[in-house]
Amino acid sequence: MKKWVFCVLVLLLLGYAFVKFKVSDLSAIPLDKITLTDDNPQAPADRGFTIKITGEQVYRGDLLLVNQDHPVPDQGPEEEALSLVQHDELLQGFGVMDNTVRLSERLAGKFIEMAAAAGEDGVNHFLITSGYRDERRQDELYRQMGAEYAMPAGYSEHNLGLSLDIGSSEAEMNVAPEGKWLKENAWKYGFVLRYPENKTAVTGIQYEPWHFRYVGLPHSAIMQRNDMVLEEYLNYLKVKQAVKADVNGQTYHVFYFPVTDGGTIRVPVEGSYELSGNNVDGVIVTVHEE
Repeated sequence: MKKWVFCVLVLLLLGYAFVKFKVSDLSAIPLDKITLTDDNPQAPADRGFTIKITGEQVYRGDLLLVNQDHPVPDQGPEEEALSLVQHDELLQGFGVMDNTVRLSERLAGKFIEMAAAAGEDGVNHFLITSGYRDERRQDELYRQMGAEYAMPAGYSEHNLGLSLDIGSSEAEMNVAPEGKWLKENAWKYGFVLRYPENKTAVTGIQYEPWHFRYVGLPHSAIMQRNDMVLEEYLNYLKVKQAVKADVNGQTYHVFYFPVTDGGTIRVPVEGSYELSGNNVDGVIVTVHEE
């Protein structure tokens, strides 16, 4: 087969994949159609699967709780953070404040997807002002801005690599179209507003309309549906132990397992799964039925 014919076929296949999974499909998720039920599946012995867990896995994943009581784990971020201005392929649908803004390639990809969906709604003046910060940079900010406006090094979500500060080139985020759009839609793409105005007593942090954290689906949907911040959500999972969530026709099972030194856990349903620690005392297994 001639090389140019092969290339055309590849492009057609890629185009099909893009149409099939285009970001606008997510924009149709209605919040009131997300259903939650306690999940107590009585699986036969030959169903489900087992996972070997180590104590280290409590401190890895997208659901790690980082706040004034729970510092960033010693191993630091799982993925390398890249300077966005040095990677033009990652600057799609948004700008950056300066050359210090760094994100992992995976997190940048998640934001690109979300920004593209916002662009379809005519919201397209996003400006990322901060992403991953190492502890040296966090310490500088803490010294410059004080405890009222910055967390000490090692206690900021920015040191974790899963958060970003999002601004607008049009106005402040509490009034900008970008801020309003994110507040209503970010959960559809796995992001949550980490420090809402009505949760300062829970988070211990003042309202930050610019600070968004990636937790992934279905967690962002469950949090939005129940008006929870991460502290509340992780406690909710610990109490419930197992939750079933139906989001946009997709069924998820979320399980909490306490972990001390490690061992084997049995998950009583089948499907693809993701594993995350909570940075406190256990792991969350999220199973997506297929």
